[in-house]
Amino acid sequence: MNTIPFPVIDLAATGRNIQRLREERGLTVRDLQAYFGFEEPQAIYKWQKGKSLPTVDNLYALAALLQVTVDDILVPLKLHILPREQQAEPRCSPPFFWELAA
Repeated sequence: MNTIPFPVIDLAATGRNIQRLREERGLTVRDLQAYFGFEEPQAIYKWQKGKSLPTVDNLYALAALLQVTVDDILVPLKLHILPREQQAEPRCSPPFFWELAA
């Protein structure tokens, strides 16, 4: 069986990336707030600080606004992945590997 690493998003790096892309296009947080129809800008600040990610529909809309792909926004986490047998304890998050049937 082949083992495939489970992809994980780096929230902090993705947040910095959202801010960089926004600034490169000359957009303000208030511009994004208006675009998404948010009453307050807190959600956008949370995205930029890596506290949360946009919902799938908002991520799709953000990519359209910034004229990039969703993959251009998301930054994968660089992990040193251990096989299941070497992991010290069970994790609350999904496993880092899933196996393909041979």
